[in-house]
Amino acid sequence: MAVVPFNGKEVKLLARLMRAEGEGDGQLGMLMVGNVGINRVRVRCLDFKDINTIQRMVFQSPGGFEATQKGYFYQRAREKDINLARKTINGKRYHPASNSLWFFRPEGSCPAEWYNQANSGRFKSHCFFNPTRADCPKAY
Repeated sequence: MAVVPFNGKEVKLLARLMRAEGEGDGQLGMLMVGNVGINRVRVRCLDFKDINTIQRMVFQSPGGFEATQKGYFYQRAREKDINLARKTINGKRYHPASNSLWFFRPEGSCPAEWYNQANSGRFKSHCFFNPTRADCPKAY
């Protein structure tokens, strides 16, 4: 059962985002990117108060994803990417991105905090960061 509203176009947009941001970290990395995106649609807090659709999340500016901000959001959604996107839309969560609203790829180790958000862990090249329960209870 979907945890956010969606249509076919939005599934493909999410799949493209997951591919653009996470393909280098394999399928699990892509799923974690999907978790962050879906969490942003669900929470209605912090930088995401007005993000209520997958399309708005994908193209959020400022504060959105590098893929759409810096021009590497051009690859089509393959069937396997679409299947991964559907998993995250249906609420599957993958640690350390389960409750995360942010991730980034540092040159070195992950900082303990990033913009006052706690590091929840690293998967391959990306560090993931969670809001506090007080700031964003719907992330949990």
